[in-house]
Amino acid sequence: MIESLIKRKKTRKIWVGDVPVGGNSPISVQSMTNTDTDDVVSTVKQIHQLQDAGADIVRVSVPTLEAAESFKKIRTQVNIPLVSDIHFDYKIALAVLNNGVDCLRINPGNIGNEKKIKEVIASAKDKNIPIRVGVNAGSLEKDLQMKYGEPNADALVESGMRHVEILKKNNYENFKLSIKSSDIFMAVESYEKISNLIDQPLHLGITESGSLKTGTVKSSIGLGSLLMKGIGDTIRVSLASDPIDEVKVGWEMLKSLKIRSRGVKIVACPSCSRQNFQVINTVNKLETELSELKEEVTLAVIGCYVNGPGESKIADVGVTGADPKHLIYLGGKPAYKVETKDLEKALVKEVMKIAENKRNTILKQ
Repeated sequence: MIESLIKRKKTRKIWVGDVPVGGNSPISVQSMTNTDTDDVVSTVKQIHQLQDAGADIVRVSVPTLEAAESFKKIRTQVNIPLVSDIHFDYKIALAVLNNGVDCLRINPGNIGNEKKIKEVIASAKDKNIPIRVGVNAGSLEKDLQMKYGEPNADALVESGMRHVEILKKNNYENFKLSIKSSDIFMAVESYEKISNLIDQPLHLGITESGSLKTGTVKSSIGLGSLLMKGIGDTIRVSLASDPIDEVKVGWEMLKSLKIRSRGVKIVACPSCSRQNFQVINTVNKLETELSELKEEVTLAVIGCYVNGPGESKIADVGVTGADPKHLIYLGGKPAYKVETKDLEKALVKEVMKIAENKRNTILKQ
């Protein structure tokens, strides 16, 4: 794979379980469960599904002390790093710190008086558990709403720095920060500004971005522009959709920017009257059939000879549409021809073969 041209901002490295965040670490992909945390079976099942889809870290909401006890059970049944989402009640934060959490998502200024804040920080420090400060345009402090009139980047940054100062005042540097808005411009400006004020890792997200289609577009524009500037150490694509979609979109984003790669990357033409087979139908079927692969394989599916040879020569597997038979490329070189009825089967076979070889190579190392 071609190395990314992006020069990332150097941040501190922290550890969320066994996943490094910041420094020169790979940008991690996160998602969040949407099951009832007290439904341990369903939550564990969804965490496993997210891990299989490629999530590096999973966040679980813990709204009550009862949910903190459920979290303890969940923790024993999964091996992926878990972040707990806590609001207002410091006792819940203390409970999950004792129940195996790998990162605590809180806003220090919102969980009680200074004594309570110090107690949570002391416990996190004792257990070497990082904290994620999570600022959101939809839940700004009332005095900041009064000061600025409406949410904007300066209000978000001031809110974020309030929480940061609480942690630093208590000699706690083991944290990361998110500063989210559903407005792309506000979010990007906020992240850019706070990136110049702290050296802790930044968790990127466009909050409440919308449905699968709308949210994917908004997140790709917002997060993509930040990532291209080297800002960001871990991402969550927030979608009103199946959480697995968040992971898939996150990976596609990183793959497009040549930051990380996982699974099959399909390069396909949009199709036109020159196509010698139904490109769109073929690509949709291939994407579904190959979606479970974890190994990195590039597949070029081009309907005619205009761009087909060029794209196929830089892919692991490629096809150039022709009449009456289509030309299959392997390793960038012409290999054999197939009829339309055998095309999908041939491409799947070749991709699976390369994936298996890569898998076996890793196992031998």
